Amino acid sequence: MLPVDEIRLNFNPASLVVLNVVLGFLMFGIALDTRVADFKRVLRMPGAMAVGIAAQFIVLPAVTFVLTLLLQPGPSIALGMILVACCPPGNVSNILTHRAGGNVALSVSMTAISNALAIVLMPLNFAFWGGMHPTAAPLLRSIALDPLEMAGHIVAIIGIPFVLGILCAEKLPRFTKRVNRPVRILSFVCLIGFIIGAVAGNWRYFLDYVGLVLLAVALHDALAFGTGYACARLSGLPDYDRRAVSIEVGIRNAGLGLVLIFSFFGGLGGMAVVAGVWGFWDIIAGLALAGWWGRRPAAVPPADSVGEQSA
Repeated sequence: MLPVDEIRLNFNPASLVVLNVVLGFLMFGIALDTRVADFKRVLRMPGAMAVGIAAQFIVLPAVTFVLTLLLQPGPSIALGMILVACCPPGNVSNILTHRAGGNVALSVSMTAISNALAIVLMPLNFAFWGGMHPTAAPLLRSIALDPLEMAGHIVAIIGIPFVLGILCAEKLPRFTKRVNRPVRILSFVCLIGFIIGAVAGNWRYFLDYVGLVLLAVALHDALAFGTGYACARLSGLPDYDRRAVSIEVGIRNAGLGLVLIFSFFGGLGGMAVVAGVWGFWDIIAGLALAGWWGRRPAAVPPADSVGEQSA
């Protein structure tokens, strides 16, 4: 069995093009749930928003970096963990926040802001933390990754569909209302289908190496949820907001990570296995956490505050 850092998973170019389109469609679907008012709402809850954004783009990548130093996985596995930590959240976090009885308005706003910021911050974050890693940095340098090229790719598959979705939601509200739910369901099912396809097409590799990453992914995912909750609690946010921040930080768009791995890293073994396993484990863990919280109603803020936040 080859070392995980030496294998390259197979994913043909035509399938990769379709996956890029599906991911862009998914981002379009997320944006259909986004309004300009979501960005304005940030001004009404700046503290909670600042905590959530800082937890995602500053604390989680730093905590992930430390975790990779403690676990000492293979370089490509470490790179995969760092990349996933730098990914933005997906709209499944909004669904889970609702199920958990958390602040859905905060979750939706965080998803919108985070995906907008990820266009710039994701490639910078990944280059920074990956470049600092003692064992992963040489591997990253050998790939000669260009952060600007990655940023351009992210703009194409996140930025443009996201802007188009917001414009559609603002300018064509009736059309948006009619297609919103089908688009979200179809894009999510297609994304899960392609993740399954990527795993099935490389099943032998996943069977050989999943044992190397499953513990790391489980710990990393738990740490991501815990990081969001700890940051929110230390900042004095109420339980209603803590649930939203925790889920928003814990849910990462592993599908985006998988696209970038096949586009820029040639399907590098450890990275692809981490993203593939994360894509399933993250949803399972999120559903379990949301279900547990859902049976324990959060203390809701005063009526005027709730009305303002859920507008």
